[in-house]
Amino acid sequence: MARTDRLFQLMQALRDLSPPATASALAQETGVSERTIYRDIDTLRGLGGVIDGEAGFGFTLIEDATLPPLGFVPEEIEALVVGLTEVTQIGDPALAKAAKTALTKLKSRLPAAQAHRLKHAVLTSKRFYKPPEISIDASVLRQAAWDEHTIAFAYGDAKGNQTTREVDPLGITFLDGTHCLLAYCHLRQDYRAFRLDRMDDLQITDRYFRPRRIPMLREFKKRLEAERTQTQN
Repeated sequence: MARTDRLFQLMQALRDLSPPATASALAQETGVSERTIYRDIDTLRGLGGVIDGEAGFGFTLIEDATLPPLGFVPEEIEALVVGLTEVTQIGDPALAKAAKTALTKLKSRLPAAQAHRLKHAVLTSKRFYKPPEISIDASVLRQAAWDEHTIAFAYGDAKGNQTTREVDPLGITFLDGTHCLLAYCHLRQDYRAFRLDRMDDLQITDRYFRPRRIPMLREFKKRLEAERTQTQN
């Protein structure tokens, strides 16, 4: 295999494998030795690829220098329009504004033919109802999840009962018509989903749960998927 082909194959493996991708997994994916993987990782870094990680831990592709900027096939453009339009309708104010800005940036930077497709996309999204309004600042909540800060807030359940919760925020999902925080609840000592429209008095504590957010989120999602499958059967 030519060296250039091998490097492209390694980049594709870094995109496809769940990060951090170990040298062993990359070697199996590309059909070369682990020693060659380490050497090729250094080469890709020298060519401008931003790859986080090290031997014994694994590698994560942060920035891909081999992909042409904003090169989309027609179906990808349609998907972008549907996705970003959906966010403008169901996202919190900061996220909705960001989606509109992203669409504007895409239109201005795409080649003329692709910009035309973006502006006059066949597919789009329209919702005739809005999700329940929330009183907390969702952008602060998102940042707490990224920073892996434990948070505290007042929460009202479906019956109006109020409790104070401390949780490790893992992610936010749009579930059954409303935004929900997926989190590990310290009170219940288990994973829970909290509706954002029932949360109030959000506070960021000085405690971290780094670096456990990603594996915890994966575990919670697996549990939700198992529960959904069991309900359907």
